[in-house]
Amino acid sequence: MEQIFDLVIIGGGPAGYEAALEAAKYRMKTVLIEKDKIGGTCLNRGCIPTKTLLHSCELYAQMKKCSAFGIHSDEVRCSMEEIQERKEKVLGTLRDGILSLMKKNKITVYSGCGRLLDANHVQVCAENEQDPNVVLETKNVLIASGSVPAMPPIPGIHLPNVLTSDELLDKKDVFASLTIIGGGVIGMEFAAIYSALGCKVTVIEFLDRILANMDKEISQNLKMILKKRGVDIFTGARVEEILPDESGRLICRYREKDVLKEAVSEGILAAVGRRAYAEGLFSDAFVCKSEEDMNIPDGKLFIKTERGCICVDNFGRTSIPGIYAAGDVTGGVMLAHAATAQAVNAVCHMAGGAPVFSMDCIPGCVYTDPEIGSVGMTQDEAKKAGIHVIVKKYPMSANGKTVLSSQERGFIKVVVDEESRRILGAQMMCARASDMISQFTAAIVSGLTLEQMASVIYPHPTFSEGIGECVRA
Repeated sequence: MEQIFDLVIIGGGPAGYEAALEAAKYRMKTVLIEKDKIGGTCLNRGCIPTKTLLHSCELYAQMKKCSAFGIHSDEVRCSMEEIQERKEKVLGTLRDGILSLMKKNKITVYSGCGRLLDANHVQVCAENEQDPNVVLETKNVLIASGSVPAMPPIPGIHLPNVLTSDELLDKKDVFASLTIIGGGVIGMEFAAIYSALGCKVTVIEFLDRILANMDKEISQNLKMILKKRGVDIFTGARVEEILPDESGRLICRYREKDVLKEAVSEGILAAVGRRAYAEGLFSDAFVCKSEEDMNIPDGKLFIKTERGCICVDNFGRTSIPGIYAAGDVTGGVMLAHAATAQAVNAVCHMAGGAPVFSMDCIPGCVYTDPEIGSVGMTQDEAKKAGIHVIVKKYPMSANGKTVLSSQERGFIKVVVDEESRRILGAQMMCARASDMISQFTAAIVSGLTLEQMASVIYPHPTFSEGIGECVRA
């Protein structure tokens, strides 16, 4: 008699492995399928490797300025090869930790590609042709196949040394010059990494400002800080083509205010976002389209998709009962913690439980120097929604911990509903912003008022006491 599983998960990233651990709490018999390395994009090609590189680069930058703290070093140098070696050690440690948790919770892990044959059968297609393909019968399926870097349709985009973020992360030497196409989170984090390593960085952004989805003041301040570090930033600029020059460098031609300009560099990073990855997921038994209509043949299973993303409801359910999806493959907010929350909520629904996480308030962070944290509504968003707000702002230049550690300019801003006094949003640009933004997330989810946040005592001297100063301002 074949074994019937309660849940088969396709994809071993944050959505996949956290869903498996949640399923174990409900004693669900679970299988996790991963075609590459456990941990998915976040662990292997995104969050963790970029932050590991950023940490090394920040230490390098601090050591070059250590004389300002009364510490003198005759020689400070960095080795990208050694930095990469450390990165791989970090990734290996974390992967081993996840696999250990899978084993501890009796979760079966298959290496290969997961393919849905129908609503209740998933084929594990092994990469090694000598290994037989396995067919698993299951009550539920969770698709957590993630995303891949998007490549813009620019002539010359496939030339050598035009790289995606995945490829640049593995480079063991440093370009002397780098042009970044895209001024979003990925582009800004790589601008921070490479400028800290002494690389000449140029950023070309199509929209009128970098980090266009964040508070305007954050965009303006980060642009000023990066320009002080030698980064050239051009906004409202459209890249038209990429050409090689006679010396082997790359010419990035772009149009800014109807004027054709060029940026010449050794390498180019295409950082225009990511797209959902669903290739090979569905057998011929499925039809993937935006709307069910008369063109769906009899006997075929309809999976609703939109621009390549799998459509789901608030519980992670697709258009087919028993098939769920979570994370980047569903589009929306492509963040590891959002994917985890979505997946855990989906497992709770399968098990008949209530959702654990509120998906209405998802914080975002940018790991530049200084760090950026944002959650909830910005002042402009509140205005567009017709909400009258009070805006509290505190400059971190007045914070003792900021001054004694010689941090860059920064601030904390809080958006408050004028009538109810509830916290609607917060934006911060300062040291440890990625850690502190959770306090505002908790406040928004809990419906706390400005006065309730102001009643909290913060230890001194800390970066976090800036929050208290801001809400009491």
